Amino acid sequence: MRASGTFTVSAFAPTGLKPEPAVTTGLPVGVATMEKHFEGEISGRSATLFTAAFDQTTGVGTYVAMESFEGSLQGREGAFNFVHSATTSGSDRTAEFFTIVPSSGTAGLAGISGDGGMAVDADGTHRIWFEYRLG
Repeated sequence: MRASGTFTVSAFAPTGLKPEPAVTTGLPVGVATMEKHFEGEISGRSATLFTAAFDQTTGVGTYVAMESFEGSLQGREGAFNFVHSATTSGSDRTAEFFTIVPSSGTAGLAGISGDGGMAVDADGTHRIWFEYRLG
């Protein structure tokens, strides 16, 4: 099954958490928490742990995010985890990874598995989709 929707980031809070022991690299590593809200066939909210090595000036870097989603996919209520990552050279998305965490589904989304993706339209609209199975 495929479910799609849009989302907005309602909170982004850097944590101050740094790798230990400290290692100096060409890009700083940071950790933040995020909250997102979803609309469409994907409806609900997520809490995200976001880690990135990123240069704010050039837009170059890579992120890894673990999200805990609660809400509904095509009317089925529940919660599950998904993970995604991508690399950017400032104007693109490459090396994308996106998967639903096995055994993380609850209630009407128990047994969920699959993958998906994200994209940002030219007008700034953030899109998400899941290709998923239940059972």
